Amino acid sequence: MTRDFPAGNYSYIPAVFQYSSGVKAHPDFEIERVRFDQPVPLADGFSMIADYIEAADRPLTSFCACELRSPAAVDEAGFRAFNERYVTTLADWGIFDGVGTNNPVARSNVCPEIDPPLEPSFYAFCFTRPMLGARPSFVIAGGAESRGGPGSYPERIVRYRDLSPAAWQDKVRFTVGEMESRLGAFGHGWKDTTATQVYTVHDFHAVAADELVRHGAARSGLTWHYARPPVVDLEFEMDTRRVSREFVI
Repeated sequence: MTRDFPAGNYSYIPAVFQYSSGVKAHPDFEIERVRFDQPVPLADGFSMIADYIEAADRPLTSFCACELRSPAAVDEAGFRAFNERYVTTLADWGIFDGVGTNNPVARSNVCPEIDPPLEPSFYAFCFTRPMLGARPSFVIAGGAESRGGPGSYPERIVRYRDLSPAAWQDKVRFTVGEMESRLGAFGHGWKDTTATQVYTVHDFHAVAADELVRHGAARSGLTWHYARPPVVDLEFEMDTRRVSREFVI
């Protein structure tokens, strides 16, 4: 099930208050992805993003996705505290109502194992812009091996604290399935993607052929970031997208 966010000219897959599970541009609009050459601390990043979007003659509500980098994985309480700070700017921009339970902006947030930033920072962001006859474009948010629904992370993590070969296959298989479910919500599949990113500090190659390549997740290759998911005890995260216009600033 998807919802429209008319102010941003995109639809989204509802998830939780801190992010959505994915976004797709409306017809005659496309998503542009902009990556920072170096991660930019959160406050400065929001300011630079606002300047970039406004220079493109677009409203701040067109902000639809972002990729974050954090110093280290945190526990559930720390993760919630960060998210409550993060969404205040989205509320100021008219994207998040401040009291709702879902948020239209898709997101990934991972922690580089080597040379991490000193504070939470922006790695990349996306926004919508008009383009007559544009081909479909979408961004699927980062997802790890954690089941949805009630319960703590230890209760929901697939094969919690188990890194055996069989458990690792289950973790990757679950995450790939979650990506496929989100793609399907927009009427798409792996064949429609232009990029896929993987985040882990573990060697996942033993299951890559069967669980990733054979499913089509590597149709445009795989970008592996040596980073951890943002919550302690999560081990594997992915995101994927179809975006034709990408820049580095």
